Amino acid sequence: MMPEVYKFGGASIQDADAIRRLGELLTRHDLRPRALVVSAMGKTTNALEALLDAARSDDTHAYRERLEAIRQAHLRTAEALFGADSTTAAALERLLDDLDADHRHCNADYPIHYDRTVGFGELLSTTLVAAWLNEIGIATHWCDARELIITDDHHQAAEVDWTETCRRLVELAGREEGLLLTQGFIGATVEGVTTTLGREGSDFSAAILAHCLDVEGLTIWKDVPGLFNADPRRFDNARQIARLSYGEAVEQAWHGAKVIHPRTLAPLQRKSIPLTVRSFLEPDAVPTRIGPEAGDGDRQPACILRDDQVLLDVTPHDFSFMDDARLGRVLACLAHHGLHANFLECEAMRLRLAIDDEPAKRQALLSDLREEYRLECQAGLTLLTVRHPSDLLLHGLGSGMTIVTEKRTSTIAQRLFPSEECPERWRLP
Repeated sequence: MMPEVYKFGGASIQDADAIRRLGELLTRHDLRPRALVVSAMGKTTNALEALLDAARSDDTHAYRERLEAIRQAHLRTAEALFGADSTTAAALERLLDDLDADHRHCNADYPIHYDRTVGFGELLSTTLVAAWLNEIGIATHWCDARELIITDDHHQAAEVDWTETCRRLVELAGREEGLLLTQGFIGATVEGVTTTLGREGSDFSAAILAHCLDVEGLTIWKDVPGLFNADPRRFDNARQIARLSYGEAVEQAWHGAKVIHPRTLAPLQRKSIPLTVRSFLEPDAVPTRIGPEAGDGDRQPACILRDDQVLLDVTPHDFSFMDDARLGRVLACLAHHGLHANFLECEAMRLRLAIDDEPAKRQALLSDLREEYRLECQAGLTLLTVRHPSDLLLHGLGSGMTIVTEKRTSTIAQRLFPSEECPERWRLP
């Protein structure tokens, strides 16, 4: 088997000091990875989404202002690393010119335009990181993910062509020596049209490389030392998890735990490739390991919060049952508009579901459903999901708050609360 794949997110390369820290980590770490997957710098993806909105609204002033902010952020980093007028700065300028040209001449539908735009964040960041690693003596080969990760044309959430992707990655690994460095989040169709794997999809990109290259493991470097049984930014006494199984990690990610992208684990599980989550700020801290065996994280309760939720009640106008056919059509409509049911409860003549509060998508969904269903919406809610709940835990977490709706099984409990009643800091009983 090959050495590991490492993945670094935007926080780990947000400026010149962070990129230097990444280089130091690679020079001192015991096992040099075979491949490196890197996200966009800091909040660049958000900035590119705002740039896209300005381009499509023909707001020339806002567009130029946002493009210049992206340009200056990357050029400042290049100057801090390499000095003024470097070849790396010139390479960044060429990419930024390509980005600008794409906007001036793109009349494509939004999903296609989106994929053509936001992937520039990873192209810019990897140009910087590859140049720095070569500068400090780590032989690094920059690779274009659009020539390696081949997908269908489902823009913003493309599906991977595993056979062609594996063929290209294995061929590249056999041909090139040194560290392979490529972009997270992006791929392309076999015709070369840029696609993306879904928001926050760089973890998935790293898992694709790990699977296709048949590596010893995948390490994702974060600004936290591992996975916790609750978000430590929201819960005062969250505890780190040492080990957990693929299945439990998928469940927690599916319900909104933000450390691991939900699609990351399946390609690793198929080859029993372990995933380690560790801190780039404290590389010697004890990490979390995810693998085929159950661990302490499979047994202890885990709490996941989702803010900005809308509860939607869907009832047929004709007083008929909410049968399987109707349920299927509603969920298909949800998926068509790019929404996901974070909470779902079906009664005889009513379907209750909670979705993220995205007004444009919600209005399009309601417009499609209104002819056949009576619809009621309640916004301003927070969803609490508890894996492996106990009565004591649920009593403590819900104390003093109004429960708008709830459901519970042997492995999971979910409650929706008015957000205004929720504490700023939660505490596990």
